[in-house]
Amino acid sequence: MVYDIDVLRSFYTSYATKVETARKKLGRPLTLAEKVLYAHLYDETSLADFSRGADYVNFRPDRVAMQDATAQMALLQFMNAGKNAVAVPSTVHCDHLIQAYQGAGSDLPVALEANCEVYAFLKSVASKYGIGFWKPGAGIIHQVVLENYAFPGGMMVGTDSHTPNAGGLGMIAVGVGGADAVDVMTGMEWELKMPKLIGVKLTGKLNGWAAPKDVILKLAGLLTVKGATNAIIEYFGEGTASLSATGKATICNMGAEVGATTSIFPFDRNMADYLSATGREEIAELAARNAAELQADPEVAAHPEAYYDRIIEIDLSTLEPYINGPFTPDAACTLSEFAEKVKKNGYPRRMEVGLIGSCTNSSYQDLSRAASLARQVKAKGLKMAAPLIINPGSEQVYCTSLRDGMIADFQAVGAVIMTNACGPCIGQWKRVTDDPTRANSIVTSFNRNFAKRADGNPNTHAFVASPEMAMALAIAGDLCFNPMTDTLLNEQGEPVRLDAPEGDTLPKKGFTVDDNGYVAPAADGSTLEVTIHPESQRLQKLAPFAPWDGKDLTDMPLLIKTQGKCTTDHISMAGPWLRFRGHLQNISDNMLMGAVNAFNGKTNCVLNQLDGTYDAVSAVAKAYKAQGIPSIVVAEENYGEGSSREHAAMEPRFLNVRVILAKSFARIHETNLKKQGMLALTFKDKQDYDKVREDDRISVKGLEHFTPGQPLEVIVKHTDGTIDTFEALHTYNDMQIGWFKAGSALNTFVK
Repeated sequence: MVYDIDVLRSFYTSYATKVETARKKLGRPLTLAEKVLYAHLYDETSLADFSRGADYVNFRPDRVAMQDATAQMALLQFMNAGKNAVAVPSTVHCDHLIQAYQGAGSDLPVALEANCEVYAFLKSVASKYGIGFWKPGAGIIHQVVLENYAFPGGMMVGTDSHTPNAGGLGMIAVGVGGADAVDVMTGMEWELKMPKLIGVKLTGKLNGWAAPKDVILKLAGLLTVKGATNAIIEYFGEGTASLSATGKATICNMGAEVGATTSIFPFDRNMADYLSATGREEIAELAARNAAELQADPEVAAHPEAYYDRIIEIDLSTLEPYINGPFTPDAACTLSEFAEKVKKNGYPRRMEVGLIGSCTNSSYQDLSRAASLARQVKAKGLKMAAPLIINPGSEQVYCTSLRDGMIADFQAVGAVIMTNACGPCIGQWKRVTDDPTRANSIVTSFNRNFAKRADGNPNTHAFVASPEMAMALAIAGDLCFNPMTDTLLNEQGEPVRLDAPEGDTLPKKGFTVDDNGYVAPAADGSTLEVTIHPESQRLQKLAPFAPWDGKDLTDMPLLIKTQGKCTTDHISMAGPWLRFRGHLQNISDNMLMGAVNAFNGKTNCVLNQLDGTYDAVSAVAKAYKAQGIPSIVVAEENYGEGSSREHAAMEPRFLNVRVILAKSFARIHETNLKKQGMLALTFKDKQDYDKVREDDRISVKGLEHFTPGQPLEVIVKHTDGTIDTFEALHTYNDMQIGWFKAGSALNTFVK
């Protein structure tokens, strides 16, 4: 089935003309990313040669996708917008709230009962406002989007940071907060800073143990977690055509780990084959007719240095498998060097669990290649040395893999098949161990490996690799095992070597599914009512944030000065806290509980300046709020790295934190802060971070003349009577300043 076919036909009818108009207006060849961006301008008359990394531009995306954890807050905001229906095709996918424990057969029924109130809310809102609803168990949002909605040349926003997964089908797909999604769903312009362009030239062809995942794992090491902030990664070169559509999606998915706005591949035969295999032959044909404009212009390919802001070249033929980690996805290491890294750093060498799945690596091809290794376990007389967990990406992938014997291959070696959902990747893993705080190592095919993320244990050393490598290391149970060179002893005591993995890119018999899990909205939702029980602990109607009072923010007590990495996991933890994603008051109790206090090295332990005691961050913020006192958070680099969860911005706003002063911000989080009426400021001189003391009172001056490009003054009063004064920078434009003054972006258009 092709969803929203009329919208897609209309898109392809005008796409090439829009690109040609942009090319003539700018008077130069265009990269693929530029073509898609310029074809989606909100106001076509505004077309100009926008300055990359500087100009804010308004776009008109084609669709919106939301996962259940973030959809709750997005839809609560949309309900306050006064609209009768969404303005663009939109979907909700129930994939985050299902806990992985004993397997799909028991875990899914438990989730349906535990989350029944939230699922009923999401389904009713979706039905009322014309939003497609994908039931729990239908699959992981990004895999389902790739199978059903992504299309070459399109633009989509999604309330999940790994929305760029759709770049595997040549789409500009950007992770955003719920407020941004509301803008698009209401038909308003969606604002984005014109991204810089990083061109990655791929040559050659993968072979042996190398997988598409290794492309982005290598790139993460080159770019670091913030190296592509406010940039689009555009892949080009003959090597792109050798990668499957799902392999491309894997690479685009993890672009989020280097801070990229999104990533994109040019249209090719593999994309067309995937579209056709997933029942979208007409879309493949429409894309093929526009093929020339679904790739960079020939001049760009010939002289990329003249059109991209940075060029990186990767030879797929010589690419070695990578294993990244622990604790950060950019800690890249080749397989041949990994054993030495493990020994040198004293990482727990025993590999205790292998996990295959997540939105990054749960396609048919991923499972097919891993299953080829599972079959070798039996054929070569081996035994699994570590438990294996499998999360198929969708019901379609599961049903097809079941029919083709792959599920049986995994079960034959003792693997547990979890629900088609995120599970362990986002902290929804009920892991049973002898000690939940013991140092241990796991290898996953996931995208993130921050401390505590998978199982809540800060001492779990999570390493990110391809599904094939996670499988091989689970067979060996040893982080120092190199399947390219090392042997294993089988049950007969004979040394055997694993053959390189093999698998089918697409199922030879085609995809099959009994029930894909889609529920269409009501034909007319105007009479439907969405109710939220006033005593509910899971859902809570949103009250507008108060507008700015027109005064400077003065004498704010420092709430916390964070030390080191402070991701959205640190600011608003997932795991058990996911149950409160629709209840702002309840979830605010987790605010910054994972952040390290720079003054005592502890988490969730900060000074209350009102009484001199130490308490949880949220408790101290509540104490200040009760007295009508705003507070401030000071942080280091790339604050808000990771997820798109806007709760990390809404919780501080709710608890009267008015300013985040950091050395730098991750892109999505900075936007989320602005959308919620917060002040997101950066140190002009990063060394000023060191001047902030635990018991300081801090003021931000100059708000009466708050204008784009104009620094604000920060005054830090110390308890010894001394004062430090320095400048803070910001990236607010006129519209964003309007959000601040109104109290939030939503307040500016809700009457």
